[in-house]
Amino acid sequence: MTRNVAQKIIAAHLISGSMEPGEEIALAIDHTLTQDATGTLVMQELEALGLERARTEVSVQYVDHNLLQTDERNAEDHTFLHSACSRYGLWFSKPGNGVSHPTHMQRFGVPGKTMVGSDSHTPAAGSLGMLAMGVGGLEVAMAIAGRPLYLRMPEIWGVRLTGSLPPWVSAKDVILEMLRRHTVAGGVNRIIEYHGPGLEGLSAMDRHVIANMGAELGATTTIFPADEAVREFLTAEERASDFVPIAADEGATYDVTEEIDLSSLVPLIAKPSAPDNIAEVSEVQGTEVSQVVIGSSANPGLRDFAVAAAMVRGRQTHDAVSFDVNPSSREIFADLTKMGATFDLISAGARIHQAGCMGCIGMGQAPAVGQNSLRTFPRNFPGRSGTKEDSVWLCSPETAAASALTGVITDPRELAEKLDLDWPRLELPARASVNTDMLVPPLPAEEATRVELVKGPNISALPDFPPLPERIEAPVLLKVGDNISTDEISPAGARALPYRSNIPKLAEFTFIPVDETYPKRAAELAGGSGHIVIGGENYGQGSSREHAAITPRHLGLRVVIAKSFARIHWQNLANFGILALEFLDAADYDRIGAGDKLVLEAAREAVRAGDELTMHNVSRSESYPLRHRLSQRQVDCVLAGGMIPLLAGS
Repeated sequence: MTRNVAQKIIAAHLISGSMEPGEEIALAIDHTLTQDATGTLVMQELEALGLERARTEVSVQYVDHNLLQTDERNAEDHTFLHSACSRYGLWFSKPGNGVSHPTHMQRFGVPGKTMVGSDSHTPAAGSLGMLAMGVGGLEVAMAIAGRPLYLRMPEIWGVRLTGSLPPWVSAKDVILEMLRRHTVAGGVNRIIEYHGPGLEGLSAMDRHVIANMGAELGATTTIFPADEAVREFLTAEERASDFVPIAADEGATYDVTEEIDLSSLVPLIAKPSAPDNIAEVSEVQGTEVSQVVIGSSANPGLRDFAVAAAMVRGRQTHDAVSFDVNPSSREIFADLTKMGATFDLISAGARIHQAGCMGCIGMGQAPAVGQNSLRTFPRNFPGRSGTKEDSVWLCSPETAAASALTGVITDPRELAEKLDLDWPRLELPARASVNTDMLVPPLPAEEATRVELVKGPNISALPDFPPLPERIEAPVLLKVGDNISTDEISPAGARALPYRSNIPKLAEFTFIPVDETYPKRAAELAGGSGHIVIGGENYGQGSSREHAAITPRHLGLRVVIAKSFARIHWQNLANFGILALEFLDAADYDRIGAGDKLVLEAAREAVRAGDELTMHNVSRSESYPLRHRLSQRQVDCVLAGGMIPLLAGS
């Protein structure tokens, strides 16, 4: 039987189920990745599960998101995470060591391995030929405890690449082209596998850019073959022995097919405020810019920083532009410095920040209201930058640096005429500045058992959630439109993120980008029958943060009814006992209003009986056919009030 790359890795890790699209499968997991914005909950969940020691091959906790220490709360969380890694046998990447995705790729990534991460951009490791998926924190905790990952077998979407990228066009433009063609929902329930002769011109870090932002397409994950480019990367990282070649069999087929001629691509940009709001840079050039930020897991490679440094060398950025550079790892910062690129950036007016996510997650670098910010980031959801009324654009490092020089959005292909600037031809080092000193290895098992978890006052206990009631009668407290993101359900940023370990306090921020009155109104109902939220298409897109399920659940959310759900958030809702229902007739969405009272009779029996059920609208004397699409395993979880109470009762 001929198989593509994704099928080969799935088959090698399949514990149960059939590799037929739509069927539930269980996979053995080799690696896990957690970061500080989601990892504190994972460590609390490990404690609730009674874990003695991690049972994966490699589990790493990174501190890369919430690096600002404006008070004691972030430092307390970092101390807690360090103690939890020592107790449970995880690696600990110290604050400032780097963004989780490129750092894991540099130090731990191995072709052919499976990985889950409590970060939706975990699929970036697919650049090395890993099957890496973003999931909720509880599923990561289960994987660390040695349990399999359950998911619906996705379709495999084969994207054949031909040609080679022209000057001034780079990997970011490839994924922006995919978003232009297919929108943020185009990859739902699919694994994207890139193949074809066009791969020869893409380095492992170029592939990281493309795999990272497959999350913006809604894809389950993205994967590349492990070929000579991967061998070169691992050799540069002094890990040549970890290379394992993986390629699709000759004649392998795909459920869905696509082709991109790289030679035909042009510089692209995502306009505010969605990653799929794509335009050609030439169509919007001349738009004034006040901020340019280079960095993040979406453009984390040495090349991405070096090309910007080469473009600004000997020049000064525009006086109206704040030019910010966030190195993606300590290693890459060292390489830039050895090359002299750091000096070029500083001399041009760049502000060099910590090696971390920083402004990508709204931790600093918030732009001014009414001013355009160009970023090499993966997301530009409304308010994600930390500014409620922001105007964030997503682009390549080439477009970002060109615009920093001119003060307006600029097509980099025109720099030869505008600034007498030719396309840089880079000479990157063949060996990376490998430094493992900021990686703390797991303690020996006997020593680990004596470690006490260090919990500051801002770390709350996980809430106890009751089972699904026999009868649900609750008002619609909120109705939202299509593509509501988890950033809008549980916002990031410097105000909210310091409370990520304090569920009652974090709950006060729930849905405030959409409706500032929601937390107060929900809290007033939380002691009674709770409430219901109505959503449109692709409800819960974006980040994997399970806070977007647990904080509304804390406020009494029992049911979400939507036209469709994003994969990770749909599973997170089940993990915390929230019933996720879909309209059988999408037109019924328009028939329900905020404030309507909905009733589901014999709720537990109805959910257990099958996929379809009926919800009655008492306020309008109407009924709506709905479906839940839950497997029996997920049904048991929802009925129990969530995964943790289910396991506690088993």
